[in-house]
Amino acid sequence: MRKILLALIFTSCIAFMNRVNAQDYKLGIGLRFSTPAPTLSNSVSVKYFIKETAAIEGLISYGNHFGIGGLYEIHRAVNATPGLKWYYGGGAYLGFDSQHKTYLGPTGVVGLDYKFEKIPLNLSLDWKPELDMLPGINFIPDAIGLSARFTLK
Repeated sequence: MRKILLALIFTSCIAFMNRVNAQDYKLGIGLRFSTPAPTLSNSVSVKYFIKETAAIEGLISYGNHFGIGGLYEIHRAVNATPGLKWYYGGGAYLGFDSQHKTYLGPTGVVGLDYKFEKIPLNLSLDWKPELDMLPGINFIPDAIGLSARFTLK
């Protein structure tokens, strides 16, 4: 938790120091580092903006479980800081563990997203709780992650 808090402070400091107009991005590809509890924990992340304020994000997890998931995200600008947005959304996931159990359920997300102006880098910090419907009903609230993505216009 301390590392995540430090990452949030670092991202916020960078965002406030880099006040020049930050560029938006169309596609971001990178890694998401997360707490180990959720099915979609450490993942490869691909985020694609389908319109200016909406993105879809695909995740392929390689953590404690193998899993795939998708999210639909609504992005809103934080007017005080160019390049900084907050977002929320939802989606679903499917995962498998080493004991051949199948995990399936909905997931939500809320977070901060920052795109650096002068380099093709995007950082996101989010909370992505999951609700297992399979193999049994189980809510996983401790799903905090930090993503770093290479961006393309």
